[in-house]
Amino acid sequence: MAKLALLSVFDKTGITDLAKSLVDAGWTLLSSGGTAAKIAEAGLPVTDVADHTGSPIMLGHRVVTLHPKVHGGILADRNNAEHQADLETHDIAPIDLVVVNLYPFNAQPGIEMIDIGGPTMVRAAAKNHEFVGVVVDPEDYPSVAAEIADGELSADTKRRLARKAFAHTAAYDASIVSWLDDTDEASDADDPLPDSIHLAADRVQDLRYGENPHQVGARFRFAGQQSWWDDAVQHNGKALSYLNLLDTESAWQLVHALGTDPTAVVIKHANPCGAAASDDITEAYARAHACDSVSAFGGIVAINREVPTELAEQLLEVFTEVIVAPGFSTGAMELLTTKKNLRVIEAMPPSSALLTMRSIDGGLLVQTTDRLIAQPSDWTVATDRAPTVEEMADLAFAWQIAARVTSNTIVLAKDRQAVGVGAGQQNRRDAGRIAAEKADGRAAGGACASDAFFPFKDGLEAAIDAGCTAVVQPGGSVRDDEVIAAANDAGIAMVLTGERHFTH
Repeated sequence: MAKLALLSVFDKTGITDLAKSLVDAGWTLLSSGGTAAKIAEAGLPVTDVADHTGSPIMLGHRVVTLHPKVHGGILADRNNAEHQADLETHDIAPIDLVVVNLYPFNAQPGIEMIDIGGPTMVRAAAKNHEFVGVVVDPEDYPSVAAEIADGELSADTKRRLARKAFAHTAAYDASIVSWLDDTDEASDADDPLPDSIHLAADRVQDLRYGENPHQVGARFRFAGQQSWWDDAVQHNGKALSYLNLLDTESAWQLVHALGTDPTAVVIKHANPCGAAASDDITEAYARAHACDSVSAFGGIVAINREVPTELAEQLLEVFTEVIVAPGFSTGAMELLTTKKNLRVIEAMPPSSALLTMRSIDGGLLVQTTDRLIAQPSDWTVATDRAPTVEEMADLAFAWQIAARVTSNTIVLAKDRQAVGVGAGQQNRRDAGRIAAEKADGRAAGGACASDAFFPFKDGLEAAIDAGCTAVVQPGGSVRDDEVIAAANDAGIAMVLTGERHFTH
């Protein structure tokens, strides 16, 4: 008796080639709808599911394959005598191969794109993979066809395909849950977190190693999602490591958050050690690098303009792990690719996730992504003196950076150039002291940004000693009055944002 294959696919890529290989191997084909029509158009013999079951397609194609002659044929245990007797009693032919892919819900979300028959067949075949092959990905067609041509699918192949099939339906269901969460008009606007999170992600990029060489790392992408990383082109350099991606992501997000003027950012261990905006992109990089040239060694550079030759010449003078930009001039590319270990990445602008997640024992910590909600126009002037236009520009620039530096942090900036960054300290005084030391006199007349309130007035000492004339901070301390009074005594303008931006 010829083996029976059921083919029912939305994505018909390669289906006729697979069908022909099965016919050539002596198989009988069973199909329905557009798949059956396409196979028939190729001149291949195929039986329609409706003719096979004796039941017509109904409910506007919602009920086609939901029939005992289909699922009995898929689910029957070939080693179970009772199952075999049931097949014979009900005249059910065993189905040995199921080739199904599902309605493209992610691309066209909606009720009619919720596939029922497809996932049911996929799960049935995957459950019974000891006897039934299941194929959900057109990329597997050639290897499946080749293995069948040589005899039959191996147990290892059927198990691998079953695992892929269950992952396929799990991702499909997860995307439906996410869509229902997004379209739930009755949801509480004050509670943007869903009741449950169903994660489905595919490994799309193997990394050189994890945080350390003894760790294994990879980039996973949520099913149905796109990332700027998917379209990024690496023109040069070694394979990326876990930290390369982490730091490059931080750099690319920050350089796009700092405005539309020519801007450069230098990141080291996920923290900015330089950032500057200018009318000229080469000048912007030079000023960003000058913030902390020692820490910039081995850092990540993000540029929001095409990299010109003169900027590439400066980059070659510094050991840099990654340079990411929207493009590179011909001369710049020729120069940068002479450094065999420099990773040169061309990329589109990034997007921002709605939720951020972090692993903890037994689960996840989940929160809405931190965004700068309060804009400068919303800030409150707390001191006798309001910031000048120039000071306000520096305050806004420093505030953007401070929100993306590990807490506690103090950022000092002058003329839209970060000149001192104190990151990741256990107390705010040390963060300010480090930022002032790095500024080394360059913060005079500039701005100071603190990611959280000053708990004591002595937190202002470093900013005052550095010569800053304006400060931005969230406010909210029980000693705000003392801090504001200290700012007034020093002639400093202070604004309160009303929101803090801790980063851990």
